[in-house]
Amino acid sequence: MHDDEGTRSVPLAADRRLTYAEYGPPGGTPVVFLHGTPGSRRLGGLFETTAEDCGVRLLAFDRPGYGRSSPWPDRSVRDGARLVAAVLDDAGVDSAGAVAFSGGAPYALAAAATRSDRLDRVDIVSGAMPPEMIEDPPAIQRLLRTTATATPLLLRGLFRGQAWLARHRSPSFVVSQYTSEGATAELSERVAEIVRADFLEALSCHRQGVVTEFRHAASDWNVPLAEIDADVRLWHGTRDTNVPIDAVRRLEAALPTAQLRVREEADHLRTLLESVPVILDGYR
Repeated sequence: MHDDEGTRSVPLAADRRLTYAEYGPPGGTPVVFLHGTPGSRRLGGLFETTAEDCGVRLLAFDRPGYGRSSPWPDRSVRDGARLVAAVLDDAGVDSAGAVAFSGGAPYALAAAATRSDRLDRVDIVSGAMPPEMIEDPPAIQRLLRTTATATPLLLRGLFRGQAWLARHRSPSFVVSQYTSEGATAELSERVAEIVRADFLEALSCHRQGVVTEFRHAASDWNVPLAEIDADVRLWHGTRDTNVPIDAVRRLEAALPTAQLRVREEADHLRTLLESVPVILDGYR
């Protein structure tokens, strides 16, 4: 079902729907795009021109509890496979590649591990890592994970306030959460506006998605990483203050098919902006 913005809404259950948008040519090579935490399908707009140029049909969806997708509070990380399958089924695609940014990483890896017939390549960009692989998580990440588990209503209120501030301040308020000190000014106005629009869309209807996913970030993913046989590439910046690169090196060692591509001097967001055009060009 199409909505008035050209997105599609597909059923996950009788009272639950998943919304996705497409960027690039309809007949292009299919690639699923998984946003961060919080995030929405709108982040895919950063790469609309690149998708067109590379002949890639980028399928970007709102995970449950974000944007226009219905909440699903008790979903697990492993349900990422069901989300990916629902989008591919609706798009008429048997198998595809996947690009997952930041908090989208667990769900892409879960899909690759449990539905190897649907994903044949996975690119993890600035990806969140399994908690057991992070020796010293950043303080803000520890706080958000603890709050999601112990006082979820407080976390929902916090992000309601963050959304209000994001609407009334410059885009740099949001962008600074994903960049290293002083790097915000280096970004184009278009990039900054899309990043803010993505954040606002993520929290526009619900705050349940962010609570669910920070709770996932603090717990066992229950994903059989060793069973992933799809090609996995990990793209990570040496200046990423959101996810320590040492944890990414541990994940590389745990994944049989993984290759780490280090982006020197790149932070969390810069790694996304630099890596995805290279990734999509590989699908030409």
